[in-house]
Amino acid sequence: MTYARYLDLDALLACQQPRSDCDDEMLFIVIHQSKELWLKQAIRELKLAVSQVQADQLIHAYKALARVSRIQAVLTLSWDVLSTMTPSDYTRFRDVLGPSSGFQSDQFRTIEYMLGLKDPRFLAYQDDRPQARSAMEAALGAPSMWDEAIRAAARAGLPIPNAVLTRDVTLPYKADDGVEAAFLIVYQQPERYWELYQLAEKLIDIDDAMAVWRHKHVLTVERVIGAKMGTGGTAGVAYLQSTLGKRAFPELWSLRTTL
Repeated sequence: MTYARYLDLDALLACQQPRSDCDDEMLFIVIHQSKELWLKQAIRELKLAVSQVQADQLIHAYKALARVSRIQAVLTLSWDVLSTMTPSDYTRFRDVLGPSSGFQSDQFRTIEYMLGLKDPRFLAYQDDRPQARSAMEAALGAPSMWDEAIRAAARAGLPIPNAVLTRDVTLPYKADDGVEAAFLIVYQQPERYWELYQLAEKLIDIDDAMAVWRHKHVLTVERVIGAKMGTGGTAGVAYLQSTLGKRAFPELWSLRTTL
């Protein structure tokens, strides 16, 4: 066994296949491929955390959730590297991307689904990749991280509305006053509900990191292509700006005003 064999480096380093002779295309490919590797790890950690919360092993889930937020920080920093590519640099090879777009990333959408941000329209982008579509469908049909946290709160004796506990988990989660009231109790009595309190803060870390990632994404895209249409037929910056207000755990934000 060697370092290269263990990491299968020959196969890994052969995955970068620029379609132009522009130096910056290699940077573009490396950044996006490395992002997909980190997304793969984040999905693994979220699956572990969900299973631990389901088993009421909340303390055990902290590690995986903390790791996800650290991965998100790395992903956000990668925008700084990409932003060293000027508009002129990108224009030289943008045409080779064709209709491809990060908008189509199945792993990013799987993470959104696992967090509760569910939109079945993104499944259509994986019609030519059955395995990727299957993974997305599994995440779409399963209770999200927030669904499981709410159920854990109910098992801890907090007054969670039955309508929330029995909701159709394939639909996007909508903020509920009863859930906010229940978690307000957690924040008012952190010593009594310490495990749920810490779980909620780990989830806020992830939502916070996701918001920062989205914001940095907008700035980077605007810096490189301005207000032009994005690849894949998206509206570019206009579309990205429309996502900035997304929150996976809305009651954990709104209760802060009431607290």
